[in-house]
Amino acid sequence: MEGNMKGVYLPGNSTVKFGEIPIPKPGHGQVLVKMKSSTICGSDIRAIYREHVGKGPEGYQGVIAGHEPCGQVVEEGPGIRRFHRGSRVVVYHISGCGVCHDCRMGYMISCSSPLRAAYGWQRDGGMAEYILCDEKDLVELPDSLSYTDGAQVACGFGTVYEAIMKLGVSGNDSVLVVGLGPVGLATAMLCRAMGAQRIFGIEANSYRIELAKKLDLFDAVLPASDSNTEEIRTLTGGNGVERSFDASASDGGRATAIRAARQWGKIAFVGEGGTVHFNPSPDIIHPQKTIYGSWVTSIWLMENLVEELVRWKLHPEILVTHRFPLEKADEAYKLMAQGNCGKVAVCFDEELK
Repeated sequence: MEGNMKGVYLPGNSTVKFGEIPIPKPGHGQVLVKMKSSTICGSDIRAIYREHVGKGPEGYQGVIAGHEPCGQVVEEGPGIRRFHRGSRVVVYHISGCGVCHDCRMGYMISCSSPLRAAYGWQRDGGMAEYILCDEKDLVELPDSLSYTDGAQVACGFGTVYEAIMKLGVSGNDSVLVVGLGPVGLATAMLCRAMGAQRIFGIEANSYRIELAKKLDLFDAVLPASDSNTEEIRTLTGGNGVERSFDASASDGGRATAIRAARQWGKIAFVGEGGTVHFNPSPDIIHPQKTIYGSWVTSIWLMENLVEELVRWKLHPEILVTHRFPLEKADEAYKLMAQGNCGKVAVCFDEELK
């Protein structure tokens, strides 16, 4: 593949920069993927688009943005073993060293090697016409799922699935989701598919409250307030929920997720950044609750999720409210930062429709 391609960079200060670079050539064990859909993650907005923060996993290196890529292999490097020209693929967005303990478990997100590089953070990501990928970072996308379905598996839905599996959601459970952006809505979709008895949501943004109601994913959606804990207890016969998820990354939202869980309940934090204040003895020690931290997922669990989506006939793309072409990526990031939207996607070819 010869010629140049367009790409998107995030220089900070809530701005987008467009650039043009040569189309990369795949080396040993690598493939060139033609982008079909690249969705925007809240982490990009928080840590890169608004301002560059952090070291390590959040140390943005001035590369092409986008860590939720999905597309089709168009060129193979030498040594390819599984994926070939024409393969439809999701990109697991962290390329690990492959030999540390976490990589060997499939959790490249937690790779401890300095070789670790996340697509869209330390190596070129999916906000371009093509993306160069290591074959080991790919997950097969079944024909029954769209590329925009797959793009959300790459981060948001994969992250949620990991947290749900840690908490063990089943038909025995009532579930609370705090924060109804794309991650929170994905949580409700998957919990419903896994048999959750009742699902309650809490959100501060009026647009997202109405979107959650329109999608019909919740038994009740509550505006964020100081009375949310008591409201959830009233809705659950005074007990609270068995499983609780915070996707808000807000101090108050996290505290509500803890306090609205019933005795012996389990809580997962998946929203990035921010703080939380609670009282250990009355909030978690005496009622014997468990708080889980959950960060992305493993590549094997991501492959499992793709299979489950097909079996459940679920399409993550129903959470996409806005699609933009690459040349309007600046508008896409601006909208996502404002929050009056569901999931926002930068799409190519048929995925723009």
